[in-house]
Amino acid sequence: MPSPFDFFAPCPRGLESALAAELAEIAVRHLGQAAATGFERGAEVPGGVHFRGNWPIGMAANLHSRIASRILLKIAERPYRNEQDIYALAAEQRWEQWFSANETLRVDLTAIKSPLRSLEFATLRVKDGICDRLRSVSGARPSIDTAQPDVRVFAFLTATGCTLYLDTSGEPLFKRGWRLDKGAAPLRENLAAGILRIANWTPDTPFYDPMCGSGTFIAEAAQIALGVAPGVERRFGFEKLKQYDVAAWQTMKVAALDAKRAARTRKTDALHIFGSDISGDMLDKARTNLERAGLPPIPLKQLDARAITPPIATPGILILNPPYGERIAVRGRGPRGEERGMRDASRDREAGAPQRRELLDAPDTEFFQAFGDALKQRFTGWRAFVLTADRKLPGLLRLRESAKTPLFNGALECRLFRFDLVAGSVKSRPATDGTGQAGTPGN
Repeated sequence: MPSPFDFFAPCPRGLESALAAELAEIAVRHLGQAAATGFERGAEVPGGVHFRGNWPIGMAANLHSRIASRILLKIAERPYRNEQDIYALAAEQRWEQWFSANETLRVDLTAIKSPLRSLEFATLRVKDGICDRLRSVSGARPSIDTAQPDVRVFAFLTATGCTLYLDTSGEPLFKRGWRLDKGAAPLRENLAAGILRIANWTPDTPFYDPMCGSGTFIAEAAQIALGVAPGVERRFGFEKLKQYDVAAWQTMKVAALDAKRAARTRKTDALHIFGSDISGDMLDKARTNLERAGLPPIPLKQLDARAITPPIATPGILILNPPYGERIAVRGRGPRGEERGMRDASRDREAGAPQRRELLDAPDTEFFQAFGDALKQRFTGWRAFVLTADRKLPGLLRLRESAKTPLFNGALECRLFRFDLVAGSVKSRPATDGTGQAGTPGN
């Protein structure tokens, strides 16, 4: 079996540098210095990171990466001019080394500036090349399953080149396996983990999410603090492939399960992780999700965000993804059982909460002004990181950002605003910005 392998790890756009640093840490922390010598950090490209390593490195990345969307194994790459060239490349690969015709197959294709008229036809040609190869060596073709395939192949086209990848992850890595709801979360878990890294949050720093919803930021922070692997409760695509190191995987998985069991017995007093939300129903959801994530009880309070106060005397970091553009009256339990609350529509749809919705042409100015006042008046010395799709949010909060980072939650372009909450006015503080670009396989 050839080694090392070339891998590509897609991630939410804007988190490439954070992912590259994380992958290097995983190689050392979870494989040891000797095994990690096979890890080579490759180029960062918009939407992902290239790296090289042996099978244990690829498996450890799947199990422990909090930021990657997938871990793709590079199979082949070469120039193309038309669909026949793409078919030929797929048909020449020794797919039988990785899987048989008994496994079901799915093929996905993404492209940047490809001259081909039909990407659907190009995808079909990749699938035909793989199936024809397996039929030529085994007499059988694999069945296609677009919902729950055993094996996934990704093709990535540029203007002149075609690259074929074998997916080692299966379901996207942001699907940790602990969410009760079946729908897509409005905030992806790997984006939440990446924001924690951008914020330079460490477990010895107090963390507070005053609009915690179903607990995504809190779960990611607590798993980091307690050393719980994000993939400990799920299966991976490489487990269906012929060539992977079974013994090394069993060792990794047992260690991850032991760490999760140990985390359940830890006291949460030293974690300094806090959350609140106006919806009692959402807090119930968050508590259940945190338990399924292998975490001990974490302090969560039902509280209007405009009434928040620091949960601890030591200044720390606030991170939140606030509601915007819709006013929601959620039928959740208020402090005395009454119906009350303003919540983000997508989060309440995620939780299945009954709701009334009043669509607005503008954000709730009064709410955000009051929330901004709460930050300025009560959280001096804290840093606040606010993820939003609305670039005018700092003006609504009447705060001046000290930094803003373009990020993507799926296809939605957002900004992560940083506010340094110092005494007095912050309007004179300079702002900085960055850029984000599109186009990678496997997101």
